Amino acid sequence: MSKASAARRLASAAAYGGRGLSVVGAALYGVLVAEALAARKMIGRATKPVYDATGFYGRGRPGPPIQIALLGDSAAIGYGVDRVEHTPGAYWASGMATAADRRVHLRSFPVVGAQSSDLRIQVDQVLEGPCDVAMILIGPNDVTHMVRPAASVRHLAEAVRRLRQAGVEVVVGTCPDLGTIRPILPPLRQVARHWSRRLAAAQAIVALDEGARTVSLGDILGPEFEAAPAELFGPDKFHPSPEGYHACADVLLPTTLAAVGLVEPDELLPAAQRGEGVRPTAAAAVEAADRAGTELDPLDLTSNRRAIRGRWVELRHRRHPHTPEAETPSPIDVA
Repeated sequence: MSKASAARRLASAAAYGGRGLSVVGAALYGVLVAEALAARKMIGRATKPVYDATGFYGRGRPGPPIQIALLGDSAAIGYGVDRVEHTPGAYWASGMATAADRRVHLRSFPVVGAQSSDLRIQVDQVLEGPCDVAMILIGPNDVTHMVRPAASVRHLAEAVRRLRQAGVEVVVGTCPDLGTIRPILPPLRQVARHWSRRLAAAQAIVALDEGARTVSLGDILGPEFEAAPAELFGPDKFHPSPEGYHACADVLLPTTLAAVGLVEPDELLPAAQRGEGVRPTAAAAVEAADRAGTELDPLDLTSNRRAIRGRWVELRHRRHPHTPEAETPSPIDVA
């Protein structure tokens, strides 16, 4: 059995007591296809301009700049906003510059409509230049196009592996819960919720196995978005609004800082009072899929060169301070 297939089965078994969704998917396939087509009509085609957040951030801060890269789909690029400062890349890079008190250089490679299979080209682009840490945000299009989870996570694993082999730290923001997207109607909404959570758990398993950190976007599109859809969803009711992208950056930033070693001393060890600690990988992946902002760090527990049975991770619930308003990226490095 391939690593990707094993991750899918492991995540499904942990989350649903061994019951996958294949039977449900087969029984409702015709209904789901009709619902998916209706949802796509409501969401509409990508007609708004797309802003490239590539550039330097942290004007006036010391250098050399931290080199960061962003990969993924339309949500990663910030589809639907009217200013580059409202893209998740701009919020993320500005937050990095402020928290690290360093200049930051972001290269942004997401593509509208991208699926996990498109990560290969984006990784090629990242590896053409220097990079300290890469953020990958992918998965919703795999769910809405009913891509087999085994195929999705296989492509993700390959992307993470190539980046890690090149010495790049990697953070994967796992697939958010799609069950709150308004144009997706029942029964597709319920199935989309299960599929997206299962994919998120499997993404975490393969990413951790390849040496990445993961952070769950889980219900970042959940209670807060459900309570304030006009504020946190954009006009198409599918992509986040600027406030929604800002909220996502708040969740992603602490894990990115940890990946490059920029954490406060009191954040170095897991905090039991926040429910942090060592967990079996499968259980941690499922737990993380249900709670936005949950960070999983790879942990190799060995004794006398003999690995302890099973894989283990550190589960974190890091504090997520609100990131500052984003800067306008500069095309050149200005000291």
